[in-house]
Amino acid sequence: MSTRTEKDSMGPVEVAADRYWGAQTQRSLGNFDIGRDAFVWGRPMIRALGVLKKSAARANADLGELDALDERARAALVQAADEVVRGELDEHFPLVVFQTGSGTQSNMNSNEVIAHRADEILTGELSAERTVHPNDHVNRGQSSNDTFPTAMHVAVALELSERLYAPVEQLRDTLAAKAEEFSDVVKTGRTHLQDATPLTLGQEIGGWVAQLDFGLEQVRHAHTGVLRLAIGGTAVGTGLNAHPDFGAACAAYIAQETGQDFAVAPDHFASLSAHDELVAVSAALRTLSGALMKIANDVRWLASGPRTGIGEITIPENEPGSSIMPGKVNPTQSEALTMVVTRVFGNDACVAFAGTQGNFQLNVFKPVMAHAVLESIRLIADGCRSFDEHCASGIEPHTAKIEENLARNLMLVTALNPHIGYDAAAAIAKTAHRQGLTLREAALDSGLLTGEQFDAWVVPADMTHPRAVD
Repeated sequence: MSTRTEKDSMGPVEVAADRYWGAQTQRSLGNFDIGRDAFVWGRPMIRALGVLKKSAARANADLGELDALDERARAALVQAADEVVRGELDEHFPLVVFQTGSGTQSNMNSNEVIAHRADEILTGELSAERTVHPNDHVNRGQSSNDTFPTAMHVAVALELSERLYAPVEQLRDTLAAKAEEFSDVVKTGRTHLQDATPLTLGQEIGGWVAQLDFGLEQVRHAHTGVLRLAIGGTAVGTGLNAHPDFGAACAAYIAQETGQDFAVAPDHFASLSAHDELVAVSAALRTLSGALMKIANDVRWLASGPRTGIGEITIPENEPGSSIMPGKVNPTQSEALTMVVTRVFGNDACVAFAGTQGNFQLNVFKPVMAHAVLESIRLIADGCRSFDEHCASGIEPHTAKIEENLARNLMLVTALNPHIGYDAAAAIAKTAHRQGLTLREAALDSGLLTGEQFDAWVVPADMTHPRAVD
């Protein structure tokens, strides 16, 4: 690809020669590769439909339901579905999310593509004449009402396993390493955005790690719910027109194909008319995202300044932060991640409401639920990967600022409580604040303790853990 060299205050950048944008746009493309998708069905759902149709064909063949086709035609059907699984036919899936609420058009899209491709395999040409029929053979023993929610579950389960967990765990591990590295960096704690008693930077970051651990635990628990599949319920949950063993056989092949512990849902009427499992996954993703919001906000507050803010940590300088203020650098990864979180929260609201729209034997909000959950998974995964690579891995303590803030922190007076009492300690802190004194100066002026006692009792490092009073 032909490029030209663009420059900004951070140096040269190569940009595609036929693009109008410049250096900062190019940097942004590299730093914020998050959620580049559209409302056309993407790979996860197309792949899931392929997995389902391949598994259905194999199950129906085992059960004698495809005996109208010869062995060669049955093999062509399986081969065509496998090509869908591998992504070789994605260009033939043009439909958008906003369609009928059962996903019928997308189910039929997959049926037609697989049928036509199977006939092409058999005859060497694509024509209207067909041996493999989209409804009679590809959709055998199925309804959109059970196939689409089955594909939803398969897509979500695979995306959780293959896309989400690794980058979240990587961010978690990066922060855990930082917590260990900074375990002896004593700093000011803050509650209500006001100065509070000390803690270590390692403890502060360790709190973020614990939040990510809890969020991942919730997502993994919700993941087990989507391993139960609607397949075999057909139109309303009764299994009409399906072999009695079809659902279980198809689910077993799906499990074999994916390596996930898929099985038939215990109640088909619920699995067609309600999608509580997706609601649970979305809620767990919201909880995980809430942790990410806390982490990203804490990082940008702690890095604020750099001279007139808190400024207790430094983060990587990835790109210029202003088109008018030279030298300004902003916490852009925190901003990007918090925007991801707001989108995930919006998606969760969509899923939660859509999950209530099961009327009688069918929920008719299936496609938008699937899209919202899959988008949330992708955004969280991309956001965590970007934040880890471009921000978290470069977090460092600003030791001088930490020590300056800690020395000025009047809440160190809390260490005096066990020795002189709360009221006397409060009076010392208020005097120091009103008169612009150091805490030590105000304590000695009170006459309640000596300098030696103050130095022995007010030790910030000793205030970061439980300790018996001497």
